[in-house]
Amino acid sequence: MDEEKNREDIPKEQEDEHAQDMSKEEPSPAEEKEPAKEAKPGHEHHHKASHKKDAHTWKIATAVLAIVAVVLAVVAFGNGNAAAEGLSADGAGEKAVSYINTNILPPGTEATLKGVEEKNGLYNVMIEIQGRTYEDTYITKDGQMLFPSGFDTTAPPDFGDDPGTQAPAELVEVSEDDDAVKGSADAPVTIIEFSDFECPYCARFFADTLPQIEEQYINTGKVRLIYRDFPLSFHPQAQKAAEASECADDQGKYWEMHDLLFGKGVAGGVTTFKQYAEDLALDTKTFNECLDSGEKAAEISADLADGSAVGVSGTPGFFINGIPVSGAQPFSVFKQVIDEELAKAE
Repeated sequence: MDEEKNREDIPKEQEDEHAQDMSKEEPSPAEEKEPAKEAKPGHEHHHKASHKKDAHTWKIATAVLAIVAVVLAVVAFGNGNAAAEGLSADGAGEKAVSYINTNILPPGTEATLKGVEEKNGLYNVMIEIQGRTYEDTYITKDGQMLFPSGFDTTAPPDFGDDPGTQAPAELVEVSEDDDAVKGSADAPVTIIEFSDFECPYCARFFADTLPQIEEQYINTGKVRLIYRDFPLSFHPQAQKAAEASECADDQGKYWEMHDLLFGKGVAGGVTTFKQYAEDLALDTKTFNECLDSGEKAAEISADLADGSAVGVSGTPGFFINGIPVSGAQPFSVFKQVIDEELAKAE
């Protein structure tokens, strides 16, 4: 079974002005990635320090990988004959959606079933997430394997303990800009996070890993965290969510808005963000003017440009004292790298 579990890639045909040509790289775990664009001569980017693995993770609306999954599944399941007595189309679709909602999507985001049809011995499941329809999820007729990533639907995803890092030939110099900081300025270890408020894997990091980093390292003065925005183009609410956090920062409530965006979600877009501002007792007139004007868009673009310059192509992406860590890795991975850096500082 696929080792990588928590990463969503995007259709190659979807264009994005911020994407770099990363088509020669394999996806890293627990990370959402922008679509690849055709490389221009002399503009190919190589991120030597990023972690590579052989398996692809679950992806919504990745047509190319869906086709590959169909071919592999047909071979594995005997052109569908072995599963001929499996679930009904509706039953398989409901199982796929239930698995996605339980194991993949963050709190506040829900997939709904739009339709199911049989294709090449599999069920093609069409789902809707936040008003957008995705048509390239497949499930075997017995309901046990979800493609393109090959999830075993009989068990929760095994996110594993792979460090997600590779010893770099040299450390990556990453600009801190003037972005929000959590922790002591004198902390010997700095984590720079490039993230997206609509990314399910970023939300997983926020819910599962960040609290442990805060308790053991940030609150004890050993680590400081710098959050930089990297809204992916296929997330319709991510850009404005990032701007909302910056508008809240103007009133000293960056991290409070950050926590609401990840904790309660971004469904509803600008209307929701304005409600969050009210909940935080911000000056709503000032906040709303800031958000509506788009005055923070340049700040977000600067973060995107800096992230792309150091090889970020998906979210979340981290640099721990310049050491890259890709995806929403478990706490044990961060602990290992942080402890090694702390030991160097002694």
